[in-house]
Amino acid sequence: MKNDKFSVVMYHYVRDLQNTRYPAIKGLDILLFREQLAYFKKHYHFITAAQLVDAFENGTELPPKSLLFTFDDAYIDHFTNAFPLLDEYGAQGLFFVPVKAIMNHEVLIVNKIHHVLAVSDKHISELVQQVKTLLAPYEGKDGVQTFEYYFDKLAVANRFDCKEVIFIKRLLQVELQEPIRSDIINQLFNQYVTDDESAFSRELYMSEDQLKCMHRNGMIIGSHGYDHFWLGSLAKEEQLSELTQSVNFLKGLGVDMNTLSIGYPYGSHNEDTLDIARGFGFKLGFNTVVDVATTACGALTIPRLDTNDFPKMSGAEVNDWYFKG
Repeated sequence: MKNDKFSVVMYHYVRDLQNTRYPAIKGLDILLFREQLAYFKKHYHFITAAQLVDAFENGTELPPKSLLFTFDDAYIDHFTNAFPLLDEYGAQGLFFVPVKAIMNHEVLIVNKIHHVLAVSDKHISELVQQVKTLLAPYEGKDGVQTFEYYFDKLAVANRFDCKEVIFIKRLLQVELQEPIRSDIINQLFNQYVTDDESAFSRELYMSEDQLKCMHRNGMIIGSHGYDHFWLGSLAKEEQLSELTQSVNFLKGLGVDMNTLSIGYPYGSHNEDTLDIARGFGFKLGFNTVVDVATTACGALTIPRLDTNDFPKMSGAEVNDWYFKG
């Protein structure tokens, strides 16, 4: 029976957590990343984007227990920590880049939220109350609801975050209108983290030269939109603008259009997104649905597993995801 299954693992921050200014940020420690790579090397076959495109387009069989590595948000961690170890283990990574962060030296809202949460990790109830205070001037204007309305709607814990953290993330990532959520998170970011956004951005994200270096050395540089918006929440014209700017940036880097790939920010997409992606010639699209993938799932709607879904020690026993794959 021909194998059509493969697993895709997703990473964000990969760093020496205890020796950074933000040890509470939710990332993978570099030592555990090395251990996890050794675990994967023992139990999986590493595949490339080109192999996966071939499987989708030509029905080419994949190796058993195929695994593909993906990295979201273009953090400097990926260049300094992940890239050298991928090279050592003979693995290719797909790195999804939000253009604004690289070109404009701005910090994405999602990353502002991460760092505010990291420095207020032990005082989440106080942070929620501060968000309530900052939201108050907007309530009742231009369709803005009350704090209580949003908390009841959004404060639902998931497998990684408590309900208060999910409330803050969803409220400031997508629920409020963009100018309002930007104003609130900027006030929090300036208070808790820094008021020098440009310098912080240059420390947090890769540069164009670093992206080109990884591309020259076999890594895949893909799209993560321009502004890192929830694409599925945008009108089609806004999505088209997001992906046009992203594709133009990738062409400027010299990426191979035969493996043009996108990681949808937050995993969010809809039929308009897929139509636009097809129009640009995207070959692979990755969301955040938690599952082992198959070639039957569609090349532009590929599910991914999180690093936390796999063991993080080289000698660990395989878990359920191994058997499902």
